[in-house]
Amino acid sequence: MKKFQLISFSLLILIPALCFSTVTWGAALSTILDVTPDSEDFLSCLQSNYYSNNVTFISQLVFTPANSSFLPIWEARVKNLRFIKSSTSKPSVIVTPVDESQIRTTLLCSKKHGYEMRVRCGGHDLEGLSSTADVPFVMLDLTNMRSVDVDVANRTAWVQGGAVLGEVYYAISQKTDTLYFPAGLCSTVGVGGYLSGGGYGNLIRKYGTGADNVVDVRFMDVNGNILDRKSMGEDLFWAIRGGGASSFGIVLAWKLRLVPVPELVTIFSVNKTLEEGATEILHKFQYVVPNGDKNLSIRVTISSAYITNTTKKTINVMFNGIYQGTIDTLLPLLDERFPELNVTREICEEVRMVQASLVFGGYTSNTSTEILLTRSSNIILNGKNKLDYVRTPIPITGLKRIWRKVFENDGSEVLYMHPFGGKNDEYSETAIPYPHRAGVLYQFHQQVTFNDQISDTTPTSLRRINWLRSFNEYITPYVSKNPREAYSNYNDLDLGVGSETYEEASVWGERYWKRSNFKKLIRIKAIVDPENFFKHPQSIPVFSKSLSDV
Repeated sequence: MKKFQLISFSLLILIPALCFSTVTWGAALSTILDVTPDSEDFLSCLQSNYYSNNVTFISQLVFTPANSSFLPIWEARVKNLRFIKSSTSKPSVIVTPVDESQIRTTLLCSKKHGYEMRVRCGGHDLEGLSSTADVPFVMLDLTNMRSVDVDVANRTAWVQGGAVLGEVYYAISQKTDTLYFPAGLCSTVGVGGYLSGGGYGNLIRKYGTGADNVVDVRFMDVNGNILDRKSMGEDLFWAIRGGGASSFGIVLAWKLRLVPVPELVTIFSVNKTLEEGATEILHKFQYVVPNGDKNLSIRVTISSAYITNTTKKTINVMFNGIYQGTIDTLLPLLDERFPELNVTREICEEVRMVQASLVFGGYTSNTSTEILLTRSSNIILNGKNKLDYVRTPIPITGLKRIWRKVFENDGSEVLYMHPFGGKNDEYSETAIPYPHRAGVLYQFHQQVTFNDQISDTTPTSLRRINWLRSFNEYITPYVSKNPREAYSNYNDLDLGVGSETYEEASVWGERYWKRSNFKKLIRIKAIVDPENFFKHPQSIPVFSKSLSDV
């Protein structure tokens, strides 16, 4: 843990300026950083309390809208037409710290000068909450803090808050092929946001969510104190693993439990159309996979397309499977449980687990694993997303109704079904804030894309968004109820943003976390951040009266 140690700070308070007067420093800021008047006091605070007279150093880590680097740095992790436009509210200042004491200084100076703060790790949040705000804010971009320290002997890894999943997968694969971390499919997702929302992936059926496999943490609270699991207590440690860590403070590093995997796993892909029996096969999928062998996960991707040389549409259903074992073991299992899928030896491939991550991330299995370090992705983020949980298999009549609704769109939709069950069923809904446990068959992710549009406000884009919202309403009879569950990592501001009262906040909060967990998160928030400094439109709220009075 030496690499994560804090550079000493006198009594956890801001130290006085030693080198420049305010006037001199203000002139330096105007020359080097082209600061705006609103941000000059904040930047002077940074200089006075950490950066001293090293103007060159601060100019490499701190950026205002007047800097030529500001917009490229801001856009680097946004990558969504919904937010990359001139009308989007951007930070007053971007800070890209290289150590924990710079994070503390940024936090305390933001508080002192009345800025809100957004913490950005990977930048995949679907409503842009880490990169935008409707009030003056400082964006703390952790891109420079992404070390991954793998300890094979103890089956753990310390991962700094700015790392992305691909960097974690790469670091593990450089030391072992028999350990891995049960995280997500897209390699450019930030570890911090992923774990703080729970986190699902191909190993959820075998090992639970990513957050279930966090064993310790380095965390900075609203006062700049650095805490670990022992010093923060089990309530706060519970809250930040699935309850949205950005509502409570800043995660500096996570200690992860690595899980055993075979040296080689088996992957396969099968495509079926309606004419090839896709409806009936998908119907059976709902019964077989969530309730079957924990070593098998099959992700379903659904889209519409025109039948070749016709004006008639069909539905393509792609079954992408991964099995923690060999082809010789997989084939008899599928022949017995799911012969309709018709998986043959010829379409199966045995690969290392890190290669499977490449394939599910949109690459080929022979792609160099070095691509995981580039923080680039084949997955396009342009679009609008919604997510539900399904607890009762959708009948064939329901699937056929869904196909008819899909045919109303223009082909820009993609629907995903990711199976749960297995180990995930064994966790209590209250084990961590992430409550989507026993009885969930699969996540039902709905998306429309704008990849062929110049913005999200073209008539075509707006029609697609309206179709998605109508589709989401249309499938109400087939998804979870009381509450209709949603996933906080796939944040959706359509669910609501009101938080003046519990009644307002519960509209979206109970969908993400269910009532018991949401109320517990609110109680913890009131203790660790009573002034509600760490906030965004769907953060854990603080109320003027206790929940017992609600």
